[in-house]
Amino acid sequence: MTEPKTAEQLAQEVKAAFDAKVDQVKAIADEALGKAAKGEDLSAATKQLADEALVGMNEAKARLDELEQKIARKGSDDQSAHQSIGQQVVASEEIKSFLESKVSRGRASVEVKAIISGLTTDAMGSAGDLIVPDRLPGMIVPGQRRLTVRDLLTPGRTASTSVQYVKETGFTNAAATVAETTGALKPQSDIKFDIATSSVTTIAHWVLATRQILDDVPMLQSYIDGRLRYGLALVEENQLLNGAGTGTDLNGIYTQATAYTAPITIPAPVTRIDVLRLAVLKSALAELPTTGAVLHPSDWASIELLKETTGSYLIGNPQGGLAPTLWGMPIVATQAIAQGNFLTGAFQLGAQIFDRWDARVEISTEDDQNFRKNLVTILAEERLALAVYRPEAFVKGAFAAAITASTAP
Repeated sequence: MTEPKTAEQLAQEVKAAFDAKVDQVKAIADEALGKAAKGEDLSAATKQLADEALVGMNEAKARLDELEQKIARKGSDDQSAHQSIGQQVVASEEIKSFLESKVSRGRASVEVKAIISGLTTDAMGSAGDLIVPDRLPGMIVPGQRRLTVRDLLTPGRTASTSVQYVKETGFTNAAATVAETTGALKPQSDIKFDIATSSVTTIAHWVLATRQILDDVPMLQSYIDGRLRYGLALVEENQLLNGAGTGTDLNGIYTQATAYTAPITIPAPVTRIDVLRLAVLKSALAELPTTGAVLHPSDWASIELLKETTGSYLIGNPQGGLAPTLWGMPIVATQAIAQGNFLTGAFQLGAQIFDRWDARVEISTEDDQNFRKNLVTILAEERLALAVYRPEAFVKGAFAAAITASTAP
């Protein structure tokens, strides 16, 4: 069996071919110089032969350079890298000695170098970037808050920058019985109206992305759209409840709600459940029946975990699937309200949301240096106004203070 040639042997053969090509080119050059001295022109055949010799010399030089580079990179003494596993075993001195000993039983072993490894370097025998980690489809999305405050309010739309509404701010009711006599004066009542204005505010944010990544990964654009829209909704929920009503902020429902005062006092101990029932009573006494309550999830959990002395839960069955309710009103548990606080009210009667622009996402290169940098701006934006018609329709407070205020001396 013919042994494979080493890199050095191949290099010697290529160098010999290269030297032969060089000698051929020199011979043709000498012939051309002699004819030029005599004033003779080179024949077409001679010119073609010279061209072919030069091409052959250049090809041989390129092959020689390539082999020399390989030898320098991999080392000339690593012969096993060019041998198959079988060739390495047969050439092993341990195997040769075992076969020559002619013993009937025994064992011999030889260490065989790995031809391909999991290295990601450019070393001899490494697989390099052929090893690619498994990529799971889709993206892992962070936890998202369940947004519910908007669903409590009456929806509306506007095409202006502000919403005005006429609000009754005073009513003197002088209605009374009157005599059925001629000329008897009827009592006069007074009603006062004012115009209230709710300005449309804008909620917006943006991110930068490369045009290439959006073209190469179309799914990424829809993911960014969804995350930007969620960011708007998250800020919107906080504004609907807690907007300060200054600057560009909405005037939130909790901000305008009536502070809790106990309409009646009850014997101790007073619980969170008692406080919510008294808040409902306060709205009912104002002729504004409560349609819901907003609590922090921790406060609602503490209510659901209340137990009787027997260990039974006071609020429902842990295995039940009914929607959270208390005293006939739905309970909305959201982190948009601070832990320890509560809000009850006639949400659909007392307030309304007006959408000027629904949440929209736009993509543009028309930004500072975006065009030159192959970047795009992805902008999410919405415009809305909140009108709280009847602040007295909402009751707010802190459980700790309300419990103290509701306890009879």
